[in-house]
Amino acid sequence: MAKKTKKLPVSSQVLKLGLPKGSLQDSTLELLRNAGYQISIRSRSYFPAVDDAELEPVLLRAQEVPRYVQEGVLDCGLTGEDWVQECGVDVVRVADLIYAKQGFTKVRWVVAVPGASSIKSVKGLQGKRIATELAGVTKKYLRKHSVNADVEFSWGATEAKVSAGLVDAIVELTETGASLRANGLRIVDTVLESNTKLIANKQAWKDSWKRKKVERMALMLQGAINARGKVGLKLNVRTGKGLEKVLGLLPSLRNPTVSSLAQPGWAAVETVLEEIIARQIIPQLKEAGAEGIIEYPLNKLID
Repeated sequence: MAKKTKKLPVSSQVLKLGLPKGSLQDSTLELLRNAGYQISIRSRSYFPAVDDAELEPVLLRAQEVPRYVQEGVLDCGLTGEDWVQECGVDVVRVADLIYAKQGFTKVRWVVAVPGASSIKSVKGLQGKRIATELAGVTKKYLRKHSVNADVEFSWGATEAKVSAGLVDAIVELTETGASLRANGLRIVDTVLESNTKLIANKQAWKDSWKRKKVERMALMLQGAINARGKVGLKLNVRTGKGLEKVLGLLPSLRNPTVSSLAQPGWAAVETVLEEIIARQIIPQLKEAGAEGIIEYPLNKLID
């Protein structure tokens, strides 16, 4: 007999959520799962299934999310600060979602030129041809510096265009600059720094139910990010010098939690620490007299 699918409860209130399709898609879905949302994508579908009847997610290019949030087609969405500025929209920036790995890094849009180029500063772009996907922000940047240049929208392969001599400079996204250097390019200036944000439509933000829903989502997403790269650690140790040695070895977000065990003369210690540190100090904790050491993963860490 086929197993019946459990139907989700029907809700009269729905929050429309835009999620970035493309390079950020997998890391975004993983973040949502770690935040407690069971979400999956059907084959060739732009509408993920989620175990929350009050959420209606849709996959869109990150570049499009700000515009649809501004227009109210979406109540909220995840996108980059760069695309918020490129679209020139007026939205509520609810939360910064920054993690040094898996797509949620701080990034820069930079002016890059061939290594042998005579261009040394933004002033050297006067009268030059520049290719970029971030055309609106680039034009604003040039106006700020009183530079008149020809800015053309690039559909891709932007680095190749300057290397091939099709343009004089590019404005391109980078994390470390390594890819640009590998292609023989030199960074002249930073146009914009960006990171992933949870944004909301201003009218939706005025709706008490939607605002509360968005704020709760932001709390869970931030909690999932806070927990990345960290683990929980539990152990038992004799009180006295043994406990002192163990506490001296343990780093913590706060002071470790210490509680008495039923067995006299023993204490239980619990803390949170970086995973890379755990592997280094667990042998030291054992040598210091710790017993019953348990390391466990964290899904969320709420400050």
